[in-house]
Amino acid sequence: MIKKRKKAQYTEVSALGQHIYMSAHKARRVIDHIRGRSYEETLIILELMPYRACYPILKLVYSAAANANHNMGFNEANLIISKAEVNEGTTLKKWKPQARGRSYPIKRPTCHITIVLKNISLANELYRY
Repeated sequence: MIKKRKKAQYTEVSALGQHIYMSAHKARRVIDHIRGRSYEETLIILELMPYRACYPILKLVYSAAANANHNMGFNEANLIISKAEVNEGTTLKKWKPQARGRSYPIKRPTCHITIVLKNISLANELYRY
């Protein structure tokens, strides 16, 4: 007997930004506001917030929506942010000269930001069956 496998309908699309020159703590402050919200609401929030972390996160949300539209054919009105996380990246270390021949370390932290968008129209159809 041959079993037919049901093809999994992928409802999630992601975008990943690596080595962004920003502390992970400052990026998490912004990410916590947008997690679980719709795509359009997220764009409004990110454009109006005064933090420096908003611009790279906004670019990642745009990129994830473009991936969803181009690769999967999803409508942007049906997208929500299902997962948004910030991880610490490598730390860029430099030395700054100081008085009396001494040096002072400069540490530039980086972070990796992951944005996952979910199509709620397909998810609702899967739950219905």
